[in-house]
Amino acid sequence: MKNRIVRAVAGSFILISLLLAIYHNIHWLWFTAFVGVNLLQSSITKWCLMDDILNKMGIKD
Repeated sequence: MKNRIVRAVAGSFILISLLLAIYHNIHWLWFTAFVGVNLLQSSITKWCLMDDILNKMGIKD
């Protein structure tokens, strides 16, 4: 369950930032890059901030 939420949040952030870059300001692509870097970092270190946030909210695997 938690994995699906993390993926949904990351995917939503990417799509929203792409739309903002197209319709508002190209600099929103930096946020897209930030999300991508965090996904890469979490695959290497096995630590994810969103996972910690969901734990504190009481959402379990």
